[in-house]
This record gives sequence, C-alpha cells and structure tokens, in this order.
Amino acid sequence: MISGGDFDVRIVLDKRETFIEIDFNISGKTSLVCDRSLEPFDYQIEETRKIVFKYGDEAKEVSDEIVIITRDQDSIDIGQFIYEFIVLAIPIKKLHPKFQNEVSEEDDTEVKIVYSTEEAKEEKENIDPRWEKLKKLK
Repeated sequence: MISGGDFDVRIVLDKRETFIEIDFNISGKTSLVCDRSLEPFDYQIEETRKIVFKYGDEAKEVSDEIVIITRDQDSIDIGQFIYEFIVLAIPIKKLHPKFQNEVSEEDDTEVKIVYSTEEAKEEKENIDPRWEKLKKLK
C-alpha cells in the first residue's frame, strides 16, 4: 500500500482510427517501511508502460495492456492505471538501502542448504507395512 509519494508522469497519447495507444513514463519516489528493520526510507521508481485502448461493442479489460472501450466513450480515466503501475513497481520484499548489499550477496550464492531432521528420516524408515504393500501395487 502506498501512503504517499512524489511522482512525475509523462503521457504520450497516439490516437488512431481503430485504437488509442497511451505510453506512460512514471518517475519519482515513495515512502516505504523496511520489512527487516521497520525504518522508513524513500524508494525510487522508474517505470515505462503502454496500454492500447481498442474500440468495441462492450467495455472490458482483455489483458494488462489491452482494454476495449466503446466508440461513444468521450473520456478515459487513466488515474487507476497510473496507481497500479506504481504499486506493481514496488518490490514484494521492501528492504532499506543499507541492506541491499546483503541481498545481492545472498542472491549470488548458488549453494542451497536443505534442512532435515533425524525425525524425518526415522519416519521414512518406520513406514506402516500396509502402505508399503499399497505402493507395490503401482
């Protein structure tokens, strides 16, 4: 959820006979709270998106980039699209910039550690004999 921010949105609208194409160029920053330390920080956003509005009989959203509008529609509300583009540009895991070096180091390692317990091994060894017979039927 975004509670505030300062954004500059530049829009290029290209109207054709059969469709309207809108290019969005969004830049700015929003205030986020770090998931690890709960410290507030500013997150910079640079986003470029495109939406095509095609003419049709019934207004509906076909995909993320294609929206059907009727020919008698005299205006298009793009505010919701701008909000969605900004929200989608925010990462799921919000980390303060001071933790970014730790994250990139973790991503570079190829070794994955899988934890197992002795109890899990024992459970595999102590399988009910009825289940063993059912597995053999496969």
